[in-house]
Amino acid sequence: MTGQPDNLMPVYLRRIDEKVDRLRDDVRELKGRMAAVEENLAGVHRWIDRVELRIERTERRLDLADAPH
Repeated sequence: MTGQPDNLMPVYLRRIDEKVDRLRDDVRELKGRMAAVEENLAGVHRWIDRVELRIERTERRLDLADAPH
């Protein structure tokens, strides 16, 4: 009976190691996906900035914009 706990320890350690490996892979995947989200968000911000400039230019041409401060 005393031999059984000695045999279970490597089994539990392997299970923990496998779980840590899966977690590492998941974190790696999430980091990649997060980087893609950040790149896309930066693109959206650039697009919004261009739209704002176009709106400002259009408002100035139509004399709809307030006088510059």
